[in-house]
Amino acid sequence: MDLRRLPSLCAIALALLVAGCASAPPHNPLAQWRGSPNFNERRAQLIVLHHTQMDSVGEALRTLQTANSQGKVSAHYLIGEDGRIYQLVAEERRAWHAGAGSWGDVSDLNSASIGIELDNDGSEPFAEAQIQSLLRLLEDLTKRLGLPRQAILAHGDLAPGRKTDPSVQFPWQRLADAGFGLWPRASLAPPPPGFDPWVALRLIGYDLRDPGAALAAFHRRFRGNEAREWQPGDAEALYDLQQQMLALPEGAPKPLPAPPLR
Repeated sequence: MDLRRLPSLCAIALALLVAGCASAPPHNPLAQWRGSPNFNERRAQLIVLHHTQMDSVGEALRTLQTANSQGKVSAHYLIGEDGRIYQLVAEERRAWHAGAGSWGDVSDLNSASIGIELDNDGSEPFAEAQIQSLLRLLEDLTKRLGLPRQAILAHGDLAPGRKTDPSVQFPWQRLADAGFGLWPRASLAPPPPGFDPWVALRLIGYDLRDPGAALAAFHRRFRGNEAREWQPGDAEALYDLQQQMLALPEGAPKPLPAPPLR
């Protein structure tokens, strides 16, 4: 080797190394980086959970890095059944996972949320290794990004007329036991006279433009079914959730004032 060329070779190697590093933005060390080009900038306030409704994590990765029949999609994270965590979009960027919908006063959901996809076809129980990894990731995200621990939502909560994920199989109480998301407390007080469950449903965040879909989303999340009619115990659960929501500290996502329903 011509030693006179060594400084220039080192400079070229350094430039290539810097360029390689620049192609992968700062990402979570808990996850393997699998960059997707489907994003733009945003600021997160919520974490939204999805299931992929696909047959494998490989199929989900391909879709999240390219497109599906409706166009380009992505999420910040994908968790496989085996618990492996993949990161596709940097947290400060706006992944395209939520689409149209709302939660309380938040309507630009992609700008306001971190999206986490779970490798699940929508009909099977969620794997234990997957839930363990999800809990670890939620702990990391809420602490490191300062996100409210109660602001963990289902895609179906945000878009009840369009989406049902994650399915009724998802163990929301397991997350609540670890301190994530709202959940009715063990001892429920009866609601006061004149309590309107529709107003409470709107107050905690649900969009009531399709009341049956909103009620099904509430039941899927909190009651383990997808009924579109009120059930015994719903009023007590909603009253408790409403009280928890009203007691949230400043800085938490704010509910909208309840509009006239009729």
